Parts: sequence; structure tokens; C-alpha cells
Amino acid sequence: MIEPALASRLQFALTTIVHIIFPVMSMGLAPFLVYFTWKDIRTGEPIYEQLRRFWTKIFAISFVVGTVTGIVLEFEFGTNFAAFSTAAGELFGGPLAVEGMMAFMLEATFLGIFVFGRERVGNVLYMVSAVAVALGTWLSAVWILIANSWMQTPRGYELVTENGQMIVSLVDPIAAYANPRFPWMYVHMQNAAVLSVALFMAGVAAYHLFRHYHWEYPVDHPQFWEKTLKIALVVLIITAPFQVLHGDAYGRHVAETQPQKFAAMEAVWETESYVPEYIIAVPTNLEDLTNPRAKEIFGIGIPGGASWLASGGDPSAEIIGLNEFETEAPPVAIVFWSFRIMVGLGFWFVLLAFWAGYRWWRGQLLEDDLLHKSLMASSLLGILAVEVGWIVTEVGRQPWVIQGVMKTADGVSPGLTGFEATLTLVSFAAVYLGLLALYSYVVFRIVRAGPPSITPDAPETDVVREETGAGPKPAGGDDD
Repeated sequence: MIEPALASRLQFALTTIVHIIFPVMSMGLAPFLVYFTWKDIRTGEPIYEQLRRFWTKIFAISFVVGTVTGIVLEFEFGTNFAAFSTAAGELFGGPLAVEGMMAFMLEATFLGIFVFGRERVGNVLYMVSAVAVALGTWLSAVWILIANSWMQTPRGYELVTENGQMIVSLVDPIAAYANPRFPWMYVHMQNAAVLSVALFMAGVAAYHLFRHYHWEYPVDHPQFWEKTLKIALVVLIITAPFQVLHGDAYGRHVAETQPQKFAAMEAVWETESYVPEYIIAVPTNLEDLTNPRAKEIFGIGIPGGASWLASGGDPSAEIIGLNEFETEAPPVAIVFWSFRIMVGLGFWFVLLAFWAGYRWWRGQLLEDDLLHKSLMASSLLGILAVEVGWIVTEVGRQPWVIQGVMKTADGVSPGLTGFEATLTLVSFAAVYLGLLALYSYVVFRIVRAGPPSITPDAPETDVVREETGAGPKPAGGDDD
């Protein structure tokens, strides 16, 4: 059996890695759907109705699966990390409760109108429902990231003892919930979500256009995919460079507030200056893969880049090495390689965005088959970048569950046995991977089916009947 603390950490990591896919899709799609709805109402052009209806399907599925997988995460705090929940419940539970009462209920209430109410409500109310759904989606991230960011940079609390147990008592809500890490995490996460969805949309559109123009395979509604690709590329050109620039400033904040995590990100063991920033790093042997050190890998990097990143412009700045800290180091190999993947993908997204923008400017966007293949290959890389980014964030602060306050091993449920933890780990792996497979299959079917056929000025209800093979609406029916 796996030791309870390790099994609990693996279980929470697995469920989080799977769950985060669905909020990324829903948060990233939200601003697109608001735009599609606004254009549909304002212009009445059928293509915007197609865009809204097609991407709403994927949004709704992502919301449903994300809700199911997300609720379980909150239960895991009680089943696997009861000591942490007892100690930090006063501070940690508030944001999670508000997220459910405020953001989730707002999103869930108006989602019914947005998905099913186009022909039942007026334009104003329908536009309000689109904005409310998007707002609820983004508010959920606010409260979740407030809770997580407090664990990274805890503020506004004091430690007290109740019944012989240490308790984190909330003394300054503003300092706690407006902690210095929150704005960095929120902006980076939300931009990453929109960037990921833009990549996904561009990849899906490129797939259909590649089949249509290069394989000469007849594709229904090629203009739909051209519009999708162009909208996605506009967003990609904005979000990809911003993510790199914001990430640079974010890294400096991490160096100031969590120097041990930053040292793990750069695999700096001894305090030194002029530390290079390896954008591409390749291990020279297996030992370097599991225990990377800057001078024992082959890499392409920027001399003094890590020092420049940590200091905000001084390539000779000193970085404190991991050996200088009293607590044990985080799993350096995981943090180091995850950070390399994230940074490398970030620069690739910038290159891809400007490559596509240049081809568009030259009028060759639909002719560049290599670009289409690159977009298809990159369609899920935004999700991968989010995953490795969260690995850096969460694994990098180990051994702490609350930075400088409580270690992860001390937060595990005291009565949990190795058998129980291993059993739930295996069970959760089967269920979550099964849900991910089912979600992927449904999204694949939606993408392959393409957008709905829409006749100008035809009601949506008639279009649905046509698609499902139902007969025309009988005259004098209940709907007349």
C-alpha cells in the first residue's frame, strides 16, 4: 500500500489535473460566447448564430463535467486532508463557500436561459444571460484563486491554540483575501484559459480547412471555419505575447515571495550569480533528468537570464540556492522540467500567433498547409501549458501546504490508512480518466459534426427539427 500522505497527494493531483481542463474550457469560451451573442443580436448574421450555438454546446458540456469533478475536490479536503481543513477551515472555507453561493449559482441560473431560451426571451434578457454566465464563470475563479493564493502567500491571520491544536484564525480579511499573490495568479490563469481556447478553436478550424483546401474533401460551411480561425487568431495574437510578458513579471514576484520555489524552478542548489535561464534544456544522462543541475544539462538559454528574471533587470543578481533553506527542497526535477515546458510553450505560442498573423496579412492564411498542421498540432498545447504551470505552482511550494505555516504531511487526515488512501486513489483514477475519455469523445463528435445549418430568419426551433429529422411544426399546434 502507498503511504497515506503520498497517496493523498497523488489523488488530489490526479483529480485536479483532470478537473482543471473543464474550467479552462468554460472560462476561455465565456468571452467568445459573449461576443458571438452580441454580434448575433446586433447584426442578425446567421454565421454568428452558428458560432454561438456550436461553441455553446462545448461550453455546456465543460460546465457540467467541471461541476461534477470540482465538487469532489472540496470533499477531498475532509477525507484526505482533515488536519488541514481543521486548522485552516476558518480562512480557507469562506472563499469556497462564497464561490458556490455567488458565482456557481449565478452561472447555473442563467445558463438555462442561455442554452435553451433564445426563442423564449427577448434580446436584452438573452444578452444579460450571456454576460451573467460569463461573469459567473470568471467569478468562480476569483474565489478559488483567493483561497489558493493565500496558501502561497498567507496574510491576515494569527496562529492560536484550541483544544491543544494549532488553528489559523482570520484577523484581517482584506489582507488575507487581497493577498499579494492573488492578482498575479488571476490574471495569468484567466489569460491562459482564453489563450488555450483560442488555440483549440484555431486547431479545430485548421483541421476542417486543411481537409477542405488541401485534401479537397468537401466540408460543410467552410466560411464558418474561416471565421472561427480568424477570430481565434486575433485573440491569440493578443493573449500569447501578453502571457509571456506577464509571466516574466510573475516570475519576479515568485522570486521575491517564494525564493525556495524560484530556486527549484531554476535548479539552483548553491547560491550564485549570473544564473542562466534555459529555455530549452536536455538532460545529458538519466541522473540529470531526476536531479537537474544547471551545469549538468545541455541547454539553449540566456546567460544571466534567471538572475535578470529574479531581480527585474540585473543579470548579475544573486539567487539563493536550495541548500541555504532549512526545510527540504521541493521535488526539483518535476518543478524544473515543468517550468521549462511551460516557458518553451509560451514562446511557441507567440511564434505561432505572429506566423499566422503574417500569413493572414499576406492573404495566404488559407493556403499555408504547414501553418494549418502546426495549428492542429498545437490545439491542445494550451491545456498542457496550464497543467505544467499548475504543477510548478503547487509542487514548487512543497513541503508546505500553507507556505511557512503548515507542511503537507501535517495536513493529512490522521486516521487515514495506507489501504484506504490507495483504494480511493485507484478508484478516483478510474472514474476521472473515464470521465475525461467520455468528455473527449463527446467533444470530438461535436467537432466532427460541425456547425448547425441555419436558414436566414428561420427560428432555431425549426432548425433543430430539421437536424433531428423531425417533421415540420404542425399548424395550430401548442406553439402557435
